Amino acid sequence: MNSIYDYVTIASGIIMSILILMQTRGAGLGAGFGGSAEINTVRRGSDKTLFQLTIIFAVIFVFSIILGIVLG
Repeated sequence: MNSIYDYVTIASGIIMSILILMQTRGAGLGAGFGGSAEINTVRRGSDKTLFQLTIIFAVIFVFSIILGIVLG
């Protein structure tokens, strides 16, 4: 039997995946090996909003899994 926690987990996981894919980083594969010219970056505007929404949905995702295990 499906509970509300299952639906919240699936929905938050899908939304979180979309938000992660929408985040743009101006670096390619070379940045992972130290080839990036950017040292410090500050998130502003929509980039900051996407980042904060991703964190919120990650927290919702984790709590829905925990509640589903404890109460399910």
